[in-house]
Amino acid sequence: MEWLFSLRSKPRVIAKGVKSLKVLDKEIIKCSACPRLTSWRQEVAITKRAAYRNEDYWGKPVTGFGPSDSKLLIIGLAPGAHGANRTGRVFTGDSSGDWLYRSLYKNGLAKISTSLSSDDGQELFETRITCALRCAPPGNKPTTIEQQSCKSWLEAEMNLLMPTLRAFLPLGQIAWKATIDALLALGEELPRKRPKFGHGASFNFLGRDGNTRLVIGSYHPSQQNTFTGKLTRSQLDSVVKKAGRFAHAEVAPVAQRQRQTT
Repeated sequence: MEWLFSLRSKPRVIAKGVKSLKVLDKEIIKCSACPRLTSWRQEVAITKRAAYRNEDYWGKPVTGFGPSDSKLLIIGLAPGAHGANRTGRVFTGDSSGDWLYRSLYKNGLAKISTSLSSDDGQELFETRITCALRCAPPGNKPTTIEQQSCKSWLEAEMNLLMPTLRAFLPLGQIAWKATIDALLALGEELPRKRPKFGHGASFNFLGRDGNTRLVIGSYHPSQQNTFTGKLTRSQLDSVVKKAGRFAHAEVAPVAQRQRQTT
């Protein structure tokens, strides 16, 4: 069982002492704590999908994306095998990212409506996107041990962001649980009677710093959910709008931002 202790403890020990997002991101990229996930993401990066056979895959753990003073944190499940595992940026290069960034742009939280590559000029406004797991899992199904091993990275990231964070938007049930577990691990007192995960499920809590914060859930914009109609664009837009408004994301209109960046 020594290997199991090492698997669970390595990220926890490293993440505990991290003092900045820049350092945290460097440590995340170096992580190889989960043998199955490490092997899988590297194999996918070598074999590639035919459509991307001429591209260099990232093939490493994926960090969060967005400013260090974000007010809204969006938490996904894990990097897509041919999305973030290819491009190196969370929710970038696949259909899930297409849905999410379109909604963020529509609600004034992203510079452009698409997210195709890490050098496409995308920028988030007072919003950061991260994942419960940092490596692409086979079949999008991480094991319980892998989820436990990776949770310290999310806890550390949330801890560094907490001074400005006001809202959390977990995408999917695993992200919902990971968000709640991380908040509890950071010493936040959450309501005992919390809603079960569901699209639009939400609750407020009073943070240790005296600020009221919101947790609101959404179905994940996976192909399975969007193709079947379980998640519609209007449903996603609605929760992004609610989370953004609660977080008081004071961003300039799209046209004004575009003038400022040109």
